[in-house]
Formats: sequence, C-alpha cells, structure tokens
Amino acid sequence: MPAWTDACWPPGLPGSLAYPEVPVGAILAGSARRYRDRVAFARGGEELTYSELGRRAARFAGGLLARGVSRGDRVALRMPNCLEYPVAYYGTLLAGAVFVPVNPLLPEPAAARQIADAGAVLVVTAAEVPSICEGHPELPPEVEIDVRTDLAHLAYTGGTTGESKGVRLSHRNVVVNTLQYACWGTGSLPALDSDGGLVLDQVGDESEWPTRLGTAVAVNLTPWFHAMGTVAGLNALLLCGYSTVLHDRLDPAAYLADVQRLRVTSMGGAPALFAALLACPDIATTDLSSVRAISSGAAPMPVEMIRRLRELAPDAVISEGYGLTEVTMGATLGPTHRSGLRKPGTVGVPIFDTEVRVTGHDGEPLPAGERGEVCIRGPQVMAGYHNRPDATDEVLRDGWLHTGDVGVLDEDGYLSIVDRMKDMLLYKGYNVYPRELEELLAAHPAVLAAAVVGRPDQAVGELPVAFVVPADRSVSAEDLMGAVNEQVVAYKRLREVHFVDQIPISAAGKVLKRELRGRLVDVP
Repeated sequence: MPAWTDACWPPGLPGSLAYPEVPVGAILAGSARRYRDRVAFARGGEELTYSELGRRAARFAGGLLARGVSRGDRVALRMPNCLEYPVAYYGTLLAGAVFVPVNPLLPEPAAARQIADAGAVLVVTAAEVPSICEGHPELPPEVEIDVRTDLAHLAYTGGTTGESKGVRLSHRNVVVNTLQYACWGTGSLPALDSDGGLVLDQVGDESEWPTRLGTAVAVNLTPWFHAMGTVAGLNALLLCGYSTVLHDRLDPAAYLADVQRLRVTSMGGAPALFAALLACPDIATTDLSSVRAISSGAAPMPVEMIRRLRELAPDAVISEGYGLTEVTMGATLGPTHRSGLRKPGTVGVPIFDTEVRVTGHDGEPLPAGERGEVCIRGPQVMAGYHNRPDATDEVLRDGWLHTGDVGVLDEDGYLSIVDRMKDMLLYKGYNVYPRELEELLAAHPAVLAAAVVGRPDQAVGELPVAFVVPADRSVSAEDLMGAVNEQVVAYKRLREVHFVDQIPISAAGKVLKRELRGRLVDVP
C-alpha cells in the first residue's frame, strides 16, 4: 500500500481482501448460525431473531420454487421496510431467483413500467409473504448458483436526473461490496464457518473499534429497496450481528427517544435524516453517549452538520461514504477506526480493492486538487444496464465506470464530491457548482436546509437560484443572498432565494432537483 494510506487505512488489515466465492444467501446462513437467538430486526413490538429469519427465508425459497419460480427468474419485492422484507429478500436469493426492488410509493404506472422492464415473473407484497412461506421446509433448497454470472439484484437507479435504468449485479458484486464495508467498518476479515456460511473475523483492536461483532444496536430508516439500504442497511448489518429497530417513517422525536432507550451504538442514513434530527428540539436533551459510529451516504453532508453532530455525540466516529447503484452500493468511506484521519467535507478514500480517479474532458487522469469526473474500478462495479447496451457503453469504458459526478482527489487520496455533472450550472461559460453555495447556506444560522438549481437565462446561460427551509422566519431573501454572495466571486452569486417548507427528497435521501427546476417554471 502507498505511504499515504497510513493515516486512513484500517490498522492491521491488508490492502486487498480474500473474498469467498459464495452466494448472497451465505450471509444469512453464517449469521443465523452465529447469532442464533439474538434479535436481528424488531418493529412495533414484534421481533425476528437470526435463526428464525434463516428458517423463514428457507420456507419462502421453497414456496417460490413450488410456484414455478426458476433459477434466474426475476421476483419483484414491492413493500416498505418490515419484518417480511428480509424473509422475502433472502428467500428470493436462496431460490436462485433475482431480487428486483420496487419502491412501494412509486405511482402505479411507473411501478408497472419498472416491473415490466425487469421481466418479473412474480410481484410480492408484505401481506403475501406468510402464505408463500407456509408449509415448506426450514432448510434452504439445493440450488446451483454461479456467483460470478448469476444475478442477485436487478436494481433500478433512483432516476433523480433522468430515466431509471436496471443495474445488473451478480452475487459476487453484492457479497464483495458487503464485505468491503463490513470489514472496513469493524476491523474484520472475511471467513467461512464449518458449513460454508459467511462470517467475519474481527482482528482489529478494541481500542480502535470499540463496538464488537454481535453487540451493535441501530435504528434503521434507510429503505431496503435502495442500494444503500440493501447493502449497508441489511446485508452488512446482518453480517456484523446488529440488532436493528425499524421505524416506519421519520419521526425525529421518536427516533431520538429510541436512540436513548435502546443505547444505540450506530446511526446511519442520508444527510436529510441528520438535518431533521438536528432541527428537533429533543436533540438537546437526548443522551447520545452510547453512539460510537455515525455514517452518512446518498448525498454529501454539509460541514456545519458534521460539526454539530460532533458536539452532540463526542464519542462517535463520523464517516461519510460515496457510491451509486452502479457500484452495487459504495466505493469510498472515511476511516472508521478511532485514530484514523478524517477530513470533513470529503467522502473518504477508496475502500479495499477499489480504484478512484478524477479525469478531464479527454478522459485522462487529473492531478490532485483539480476537478473532473469521478471514475471507479473495482470488483463491485456492475456488469451493465439491463437491456441498455448503449447506456452501458457510455459509462463503462476500459474497465472504468464513469459516474457523472464531479469530484476532487487531494494529495492524500481523499475524495470530495463537488456536484453532479448534470447539476452543474453554466454562467457566461463559467462552471458554478451548486454544492458550494449550498454549503454556505447550510452554515448560516437562519437556514435549516437548502438546495440550489439553475434558472435558464438566454443572456447568460443559467442563474443560481436557492430554495431554503428557514430556521428563523424573520430572515429575508436579501439577507441570505448578501451573506452568501459576499463569500463568492461574482459569477457564482445567488440571484434568487425562495423560502419553502421542505426540500423535496427521494426515498433514498437525495434532493429531487428536477422537481425544484420545475417549480421555477411557475415562479416568474
């Protein structure tokens, strides 16, 4: 490993992991045997232990086979986070079928198009899971799976900037990315139990990773139909032996109450979650002393937000990660060990076996400190888009995934995400990155949340316009524009500020900038 990794690399862990050649079902198999009667998931007073999850998933797999589902068939799961979800997810994979996640809040026409595009042979809701499980064996069926070529997920991109596309992810993609994050986050190495189940060997020192395997507690709101939810909020948690309480919706007061009552050790989600928690009056009196890790993804976390979380949870390591569905879930993460060097405003460094580079318009790598397109190479990169060879060829070139995100690598290899290339504004030929303006707005004490988009203008190209959720209703648009504009060069200045009750976000926590641009049509 290069010398710069000394400050950020998990101590005692190699630069490359040995990934067992096992299907995703091996995650459940190993954890069900290792953690047995420990509660895996709880919701509304109901609990599901590790061993019971293993039994129910096996019965669900048998139920699918009895209904004629075959190896490679697509099975769409259209349900919110609930105790039936992991049963159906692992059962689908144990049957050799392909998991197709469908957002249950999608309008019917959009959901129907996605299900049809995937070629799903069956759509399963939460209410149907018990009947599919009924009467089938509690041992997984014998199904041959080629972990490198058989798909585990056909996961659709969020579609926040364009048409949603199906991402083809093999069993190896999913197992590798789960291990990359689980090992990085706990100081562990991959291993197999005596029956071939996937487990972790926590070799990292307790002083660096005080939360040990099989002891972590979390509250989960990240939707399992999203890449971050499936890999980080389901597979990785199960592999690490978490007990996870599911919340149906974001109720900041209820979330904080459970953090204190359950002595939660880990908090994870998109920045929108933490913005809501920080805006809740209860956070000032909530005991966060049990929290040892705070992780964020889906969108960059404002530096001011990181500062406030550090004050409230001083014993927590705060790490940001970066990824997208096309890399299964993630490609970078900040150091999670206590002595690691974390740089606020960055999304960490490339994880095990992953390369990240920033390229210019000619596709050539740029030196440290220069902005360009983020490109990723690693074993978690997708096989391609479903039935979209043109789109696949556009983003997969010479083994590198071209993400469409604008980023900067510093001299130590830490990545900062500047913006989406599609969100970047052009003002008189100058590049204007909305995130820079959003960071300045987020640091203002009168601002709870903000998003910046461009208003088309024939004379100059695009004008930066902000949508702001105010913390102080007495603040004026002129006040905010003045506070921001005195900190930037002339071509980056905000031209308008519109106050709103909330910033529209997707279920995965990403700001829906298309919707905000659409609002500008109605605002003269």
